[in-house]
Amino acid sequence: MIVVAGVRAAAMTADRPTAPAPRTTTVPPVTGLSTYQPARDSFVTAQSIADLVRSLETRGLVRRERDPRNRRELLILLTAEAREPLDRHAGPVRELEERMVRELTAHRTEQLRTALSKARHALS
Repeated sequence: MIVVAGVRAAAMTADRPTAPAPRTTTVPPVTGLSTYQPARDSFVTAQSIADLVRSLETRGLVRRERDPRNRRELLILLTAEAREPLDRHAGPVRELEERMVRELTAHRTEQLRTALSKARHALS
């Protein structure tokens, strides 16, 4: 969980405190996910994600809109207030990721990414 600690260290200057981290934390660079996708990707219940989204929405960090492709689903969209700290900490997080694979060849780095992706998909 060195990665989580490194991300937390990079975020120490953020205006908002970070929430307790799950065992695997991913902040996707995309916006507009359905409420079901984060639950599948994070190995938590849809209800847990719904509670989290409600909390983030109350704090002005996300908003929900109807999916134009499927009017029954709501999309989670980051607000500008939420995007700003992500953009501000993108450099330190990228440096941490680079440090993690610094000793690996390009081929080994790609193998690691592939293995981690397969492991995540196997659990979802």
